[in-house]
This record gives sequence, C-alpha cells and structure tokens, in this order.
Amino acid sequence: MSKIHKNYGWLNSRPNSAKTLIDKAKREVPGFALHIQKFEEQITIKAYAKSTVFSYSRSITQISLYFKKSPLDLEPDEINSYLFTLRQDKDLSDTFFKHAVYGLRFFYRIYDLEDRAIRLPNLKNNRKLPVVFSQQELRRLFKAPQRLKQRVLLSLIYSAGLRVSEVCKLKITDIDFDRNQIHVRESKNNKSRYVVLSAYISQGLLQYINGAKP
Repeated sequence: MSKIHKNYGWLNSRPNSAKTLIDKAKREVPGFALHIQKFEEQITIKAYAKSTVFSYSRSITQISLYFKKSPLDLEPDEINSYLFTLRQDKDLSDTFFKHAVYGLRFFYRIYDLEDRAIRLPNLKNNRKLPVVFSQQELRRLFKAPQRLKQRVLLSLIYSAGLRVSEVCKLKITDIDFDRNQIHVRESKNNKSRYVVLSAYISQGLLQYINGAKP
C-alpha cells in the first residue's frame, strides 16, 4: 500500500469518508473552509454531475491536506511534485489522477488564475475498444442470475446500454411499453435521453412487474 493511500485513505470513495476528509481539512488547513465552499458553490452552479462535484472536491481536499495549505498558496514546483507522486503510485488509477488535475484546473479558474490552470498537464483520452461477447457467452451471462428480477435488470443494462446508476434510478413511469422506449432522466452531466426498449426485454419487464408488483 502506498504512503498516500495509507496516510489519508484517499482511495475510499464513500461520501461519508470524503466528508470526514473535508472536515479534517477545514480544521487543519488555514482558509480551506472558505475555499472549498466557494469551489462547491461554483461547480454546483455550473450543473456538474454529483459524481464530478464529489470527485473534484475530494481532489482539492487531498492536495490541501498533503501540503497543509490551500492550492492558492502552492508553488508550481509543489504541484508538479504532487502530481508526479500520484502518477508514480501504482495503487492509484488514471481516473484518480485525472480528477486531481481537472479539480485543480477548475479551482484556479474560479479565482481567475488562468495562467496557473493552463500550466497543468494536458491529459490524453485513452479510449479502449469494448469487449464484445459472443452469443454463447451472452447466454451464459443472462442465465447466471437465478431470480427473474436480476436476469431482467442484467438484460436491460446490456440491451439498452444503461449505466448501473441509471437503472437504479429508473421508475416504471419512465418505461413506455407502447413506443418501446425508456426515458433516462438526468444521467451523466445532468442530461436526459431516450433509449430503445427491445421487444424481448419488454416482455421480461412486464412479466416481472405483473408478478412482483414493485
């Protein structure tokens, strides 16, 4: 386990743990309380997704605790050293590093410090090709759950291209069985969209709804 991981528990992404870190920074870092309040107000006003607000706030908290001072008081060499430490740490994901950079960039732009924002490294989007299952693999996958509810949800996620968080927020009223479509509300970046509901999945959903009456 890395020193960063061990000392601050930064990889624990539960909201309660993040709140504990923020409270700790408010006590230990001069001026942090006002900075994080302004940061969260601005990022919320710009209608960023809750997950983004959480990740960026956490990244600002972490670097503040690391140096025991606000990012406004950090020298460029300190920021570079910090980012280098994150990049070298094999326990931390590329997404974690990305949030650290983007969080700092947003923070500096709040205070009109564009020169400091653009000094931060540009990040490449390494898009990986998706793994495509064979028909035989899909059959085994969908037959694995023993309960009808689990089979239907798994099939719905795959066929409609939904995120797990989107399925968790899905309501029966969002499903239009007559038009064979699903209304996905306020998903990533607070955007809504419609997706196709296949006839096969529609039958499974109706069977589950009529039987379980959720």
